[in-house]
Amino acid sequence: MRRPFARALAVGAAAALTPLVSPSSATADDVVIGGFPVDISQSPWTVALSSRDRFGGTRAGQFCGGVVVDRSRVLTAAHCMSAAVLGAPPGQVRDLKVITDRTDLTSSQGKEIPVTATWVNPRYNGYTNAGDFALLTLASPLPASSVIGMAAAGDPAYAPGTAATVYGWGDATGQADYARSLRGATLQVLPDATCEQAYPGGVDGKYLAASMLCAGEPEGGRDACQGDSGGPLVAQGRLVGLVSWGNGCGQPGSPGVYTRVSDVLKTLNGGH
Repeated sequence: MRRPFARALAVGAAAALTPLVSPSSATADDVVIGGFPVDISQSPWTVALSSRDRFGGTRAGQFCGGVVVDRSRVLTAAHCMSAAVLGAPPGQVRDLKVITDRTDLTSSQGKEIPVTATWVNPRYNGYTNAGDFALLTLASPLPASSVIGMAAAGDPAYAPGTAATVYGWGDATGQADYARSLRGATLQVLPDATCEQAYPGGVDGKYLAASMLCAGEPEGGRDACQGDSGGPLVAQGRLVGLVSWGNGCGQPGSPGVYTRVSDVLKTLNGGH
């Protein structure tokens, strides 16, 4: 099972279980089957999490994705803020930043905004991956046009068969080929029963419908992979998921699993 160390837009090839790979050595940025290039103006809520001290400067230190849910707050995966990923608690990472309005990580486009505070869901379970989300507070606010709405429970965007798009700068082939420019992949929201069958427990992980959502294609191919964790899954113009975990990348019968955003809202609203 590939543990939830940062998923990327993978196509075709299956990714084996690997630790978080620093994107600094990656060179591939071409268009691969099943994914497509995205200009940041088409997805202004998508941001890159960066630490050059930890991950090098080749791709601006990008290691995870995030999504702007408030002018001063970014939602990402809890596991992206773990000491296993960052090398230290997030409060001790002096150069933790959010990169906004940048399509190509090697360019000077957009801004790099320091993170002033981090809040990791206290209910996050690193073993089951339930509750995999965290909030980052930015040193300066973003424009309202950068904010995406979050889909609450009962929103039709969660209906099985709904078209959804995942965004990120991660591994584009499942072979540590990290993208330089933002990419997207079109998926479909899958029924909970399909996901429960794919992940019944044991070595492949367990799907928990209350806090998770899965999306993909029955034949595999289009998926998220290493490097995309915390990035957005968007359906009908609303945020429905955050890239979290899965078994490999793009494998038939092993869809990507996402943090269910309605559960995020429930937690942030005090469980109501």
